[in-house]
Amino acid sequence: MTPPPPNPPILNIDAVEFRSWEHGERFAGKRGDLGRRLGAGKLGYNLTVIPPGKRAYPFHCHRVNEEMFFVLAGQGALRIGGETHAIRPGDVIACPAGGAETAHQIINTAGDAELRLLAVSTNIYPEICEYPDSRKFGIYAEFPKGADGKRENLRFIERNQAGEKEYWEGE
Repeated sequence: MTPPPPNPPILNIDAVEFRSWEHGERFAGKRGDLGRRLGAGKLGYNLTVIPPGKRAYPFHCHRVNEEMFFVLAGQGALRIGGETHAIRPGDVIACPAGGAETAHQIINTAGDAELRLLAVSTNIYPEICEYPDSRKFGIYAEFPKGADGKRENLRFIERNQAGEKEYWEGE
């Protein structure tokens, strides 16, 4: 069960609890939830830490939600659409909702230092994400807490295929 938000709604970064992940040789990171711990509902915010040479997430775009990143520490690269840009502390990055032209990915290009980001996003569900590099899409939904106090989530990920089904197929 999620603890109640602090009163006043202030959380120092030193008190953030992180969840870590790794996938293959390219992906790794840790994420500390800020928004839920502070009682936020319409915005999600977290502290994301990316180790040297890694990227936290696959190249993706959101069809519904928009994201903003503020670079706190470290050096990196932002892939957005078909371009790559260097990023550094103090940079604010806007990732609006849209198609492949808004697809984005942040990569830690430093050889020896973590890349630390404050990430803020809208929390609108259902959400549809597309992954241009792997030709996948995902449908995500989050539902309010149930009687047991736990949130319920739905995640469906599929590959885009040339033989996509027609709306009336099988009806």
